[in-house]
Amino acid sequence: MSNIIKKLGEAEVEIMQVLWDSAPPVTSNYILKELQGRRRWQLSTLMTSLSRLEHKGFISCNRSTGTNLYSAVITESDYKTKAGKHFLEQLYNNSIQNMVASLYNSKAIKESDLAELRSYLDTLESKSDPEEV
Repeated sequence: MSNIIKKLGEAEVEIMQVLWDSAPPVTSNYILKELQGRRRWQLSTLMTSLSRLEHKGFISCNRSTGTNLYSAVITESDYKTKAGKHFLEQLYNNSIQNMVASLYNSKAIKESDLAELRSYLDTLESKSDPEEV
């Protein structure tokens, strides 16, 4: 995946989540069934979205079996990493501190969230401690 992340719409992310959570490859009917309750789509609407995702390079479609079989080309981890980095750069001038401050000041995160973050950072720090290695 290149350093430039193509933007995915909300519905496209939901489709990708189905693909990431499933053993590949999957059919369009499987995806449609998994999206029930979240999307009220006809198969034709899903097929349009799948075609767009394939064009953007997020999925591949094997058409050799007579049934279209879809697989994710980009891993969930890669997508989240690149999308998160882009989000941080675009909205918070690449500053995690600015992001956390904004979320905290708007009461979108609580003290318990900060405690969880502190604990996580302490764990990371202890893993990178040269004495621990």
